[in-house]
Amino acid sequence: MTGQYNVDDELREQIRTLLKNDRNLGGYGLNCDVVEGEVQLQGIVDTLKEKEWAEDLVRQVSGVKGVANAVSISTDGSITDDEIIQEVQEELEGDPDGNLFNIGVGSVNRGKVVLAGRSNDPAEIEAAVKAASKARGVTEVISQVKQESGEDALTPEEIFHSQVNNDEE
Repeated sequence: MTGQYNVDDELREQIRTLLKNDRNLGGYGLNCDVVEGEVQLQGIVDTLKEKEWAEDLVRQVSGVKGVANAVSISTDGSITDDEIIQEVQEELEGDPDGNLFNIGVGSVNRGKVVLAGRSNDPAEIEAAVKAASKARGVTEVISQVKQESGEDALTPEEIFHSQVNNDEE
């Protein structure tokens, strides 16, 4: 039992140092416990992106068998759903891989963001999810973006004709 205890102690210190020295997470004072290679992360961060980053970082450490991420997301002061919508919209607008004509905020309920729209590019959908997760107050991002195959996507001319009913064709 002492052998595993020493391994867990070393792993715990390695992870604490990693979290403390990470430029994105160092200021949060995140903590962890390790039992038989299973890591329990604790603490508070500002965004979902930071919570996910902490877990991803810890999973890369040799000897980690699993991660239970109990990190909470909290902002300084309260934030309303309308403010979260604005924050997410700003993140989507600032994302070079995104397209606001295709994907936007469908709804927000107590930090849970639903993205809506259409895209034929899986990378664009993933970029929107990542951008939304950077916004303050977001605790979860759900994509309800409809993925179209290239064949299903309408051309600009087809979109125009579907919106204007003065065609006599």
